[in-house]
Amino acid sequence: MTTVICTEDGVRLDVFLSDETELTRSHIKKLIDTGNVLVGGVAAVKAGQTVKTGDEVAFIDEVESDEIIAEDIPLDVVYEDGDIAVINKQRGLVVHPGAGNRSGTLVNALMYRYGGALSTGFGAVRAGIVHRLDKDTTGLIIVARNDTAHARLAEQFKDRTVKKLYRAVLDGNLKSDSGIIENNIGRDRRDRLKMAVCSDGRHAVTKYRVLERYKNNCYAEFELLTGRTHQIRVHAASLSHPVSCDPLYGGSTRFKAKGQLLHSRHVEFVHPISGKAMSFTAQEPEDFTAVLTFLREKESV
Repeated sequence: MTTVICTEDGVRLDVFLSDETELTRSHIKKLIDTGNVLVGGVAAVKAGQTVKTGDEVAFIDEVESDEIIAEDIPLDVVYEDGDIAVINKQRGLVVHPGAGNRSGTLVNALMYRYGGALSTGFGAVRAGIVHRLDKDTTGLIIVARNDTAHARLAEQFKDRTVKKLYRAVLDGNLKSDSGIIENNIGRDRRDRLKMAVCSDGRHAVTKYRVLERYKNNCYAEFELLTGRTHQIRVHAASLSHPVSCDPLYGGSTRFKAKGQLLHSRHVEFVHPISGKAMSFTAQEPEDFTAVLTFLREKESV
């Protein structure tokens, strides 16, 4: 059984689960109709019922009936102790198993490295996972190695006290050197793979500042003040400056990177057991830095 904790009030159950799990709303409705979704330990009545901050929404899906196989997948471990780990995730690595991705994920790799010494707060299919990065987004992700660490980290994410800084190369140049993007985000009604800015979506806030400008691109830093699916990619595209090499949101593919040039570069949080302030930084991957080198040498302004 997978459990997800709601962090806002008045959101529809099916919308909340769709955003948090990437399951389709029609599939979620089937799970609800068959009694496989619980809100606060009580079977959900309908897809349109609302959930509020602190509600525990649990569900059972068919992928969870399969054993999660430990796989020897190389990991760049930035930090680890008996309670947490911080991983510099490589491009192309899906965070947890799901439909079409039951192996070859970060969870499979974590199971190999740590065995049963991972949290199960979100169910076996998400062992150790407190938050996510997109498949082709690189960089730092925090892992919980026991349920106490998981609960306390989840609380920090809910309270928005975890600082997360990303770096990205964008198409074109942002008009302002810094700013705040505040546009609601929800599922794109025409394409289930995408998110979109929409009035009835969930509140989303992103801060940005431009670090370097080039003839046809800019290099920017983003700070997430909320944690919506594809948030930076959607917000950047909403300004008509999508993340480069991100065709899903209209980004140019003129560079040779194998995925969007978006990197989770820096995280700050409080250690969930010791209470110590933790801070980690990971440099952009090789294909990302190669693009920056090219832009600095050939297209500087």
